[in-house]
Amino acid sequence: MISILFFLVGAALLVYCAEKLVFYLVGAAAGLHISVFLLAIVFTGIEFDDVALGVALNLEDLDGVALGTVFGTAISMTGIVLALAAIIKPTRVNIPRSYVTIFALSPLAMLPFVLTGPLTTSDGVLLVLLFAGFITYVAACELRSTTPVFRNAEILEQMEVSTAGTAGSATSATTPSVGTAVAERPTDLPPFPVNQPRLAGIGLALLALVGLVAAATLTSEGIEGILDDFSIEGTLFGATIATLVLTLEDIFLTVGPNRRGVSEIGIGNVIGSVVFGVTAKLGIILLTGGSIEIGDDVLAWHLPVLIVMTGLAAYFISTGRLRRHHGFVLLALYLVYWVVSYTVLGEAPLEMD
Repeated sequence: MISILFFLVGAALLVYCAEKLVFYLVGAAAGLHISVFLLAIVFTGIEFDDVALGVALNLEDLDGVALGTVFGTAISMTGIVLALAAIIKPTRVNIPRSYVTIFALSPLAMLPFVLTGPLTTSDGVLLVLLFAGFITYVAACELRSTTPVFRNAEILEQMEVSTAGTAGSATSATTPSVGTAVAERPTDLPPFPVNQPRLAGIGLALLALVGLVAAATLTSEGIEGILDDFSIEGTLFGATIATLVLTLEDIFLTVGPNRRGVSEIGIGNVIGSVVFGVTAKLGIILLTGGSIEIGDDVLAWHLPVLIVMTGLAAYFISTGRLRRHHGFVLLALYLVYWVVSYTVLGEAPLEMD
C-alpha cells in the first residue's frame, strides 16, 4: 500500500508542479520582457531528471540502456506528448520556420556520431556545443527582432482584461506581436502574474522545477515498489501505467499552456526536449560516463523512427495549427513503434523501463 501511495502522491505532485512552472514562466517572461519560448527551452526542454538517469545508467555500465533513454524520450515527445496535446486541445501555432527546421533536422545531428561509433567523450563535447549553439541562435533571433515572436506581455495583459470580462475592449486596445499564437483563455483558470517582481518568476520557476524532479523520483520509487509488491511483469506495467505517468510532466507542460493561450511554452517544451535529448543530453551522458557502443538496432530501427517522427511533427507544426487528426497519426505511429520494438526486437523502448 505504501508503494501505491508513493505512486499516487508523486503523480499528483507532478501535475501540480508542472502547472506552477507554466504559471511562473509566463510571469517571468512578462516581467523581464524576454522570450517565453527561450525560457521554455531552458526550464522545460532540458530534462534534468532524464539526464540524471542516463548518467547513472552509464556509470553502472548500462550504456545500452542509457542510449535507449535518449531515443525513447525523443520519440515519446512527439508520439505521446505532442500527439496527446493535439488530441486534447487543438490549437493555432506560429513558430518561426527556422526553429521548426532545426527541430526537424535535429535527429540528423546524431547520424555522423552514430555511424562512426562507438560514441566517445570527444563526441560528447561536440554534442553539448551543438545545443549551446541552438540556444544562442534562438536568443539572438529574439533579441535582434524588432517584433520578437514570443514576447507576449501584450497578450498576457489582454488575457488579464479578458478574465475581468472586458475582452472586447482589450482586443481593440492591444495588438499582439507578429507571429504570436493567440487562443481564448478559459475564465476558470487563475490569472497570470503579469506584474510579478523582476527575477521573482525565475526563482519560483526554479522551485517548481525542483518539485518536478522530486515528484518524478517519488513516482519512480512508487512504481518500483508496486512491481515488487504485486509481482507485475515490468514490461507490461511500463507499457501502460508507467508510460503515462512518466510522460505526465511533459504532457501537462504542453497541454496546459495551450489551454492558457500560450502554446509557445508547450511547443517550446517539445522542441527543446527533442533538440536537447539528441545533443546535450547524450553529450552529458558521454562526458560523465564514458564511451557507448552502438548496436545494430540503433541504425536499423530507433534512429530512422526518430527521424521520421520528428520530421512529421515538424510538418504538422509548420502548418500553423495542430489538429486533432495530427495527434491521432503521431500516436498511431508511436504504438507501431512500441509493438515492433517489443515483438520484433524483443525489447520495449528503454525510456519507459
